[in-house]
Amino acid sequence: MNEQIKRLIKEAGIIQPERFDAVDGSNQLEKFAELVVTECAMIANRLENDEFWVEPAYDVITKHFGIE
Repeated sequence: MNEQIKRLIKEAGIIQPERFDAVDGSNQLEKFAELVVTECAMIANRLENDEFWVEPAYDVITKHFGIE
């Protein structure tokens, strides 16, 4: 599992780092993280290619996920 994903899972308190490989569902957590990152990257790419983009990517992405 990617170290950044492990760090975020640990920060969220989902799994203790020493249990990553032993926990059922760790592959699903990794896949979930990959899907979130991919969606964020697609949003950022769309903004980057929009000549009328004026809103910061951070604002667009957090709004997309309903995070305030």
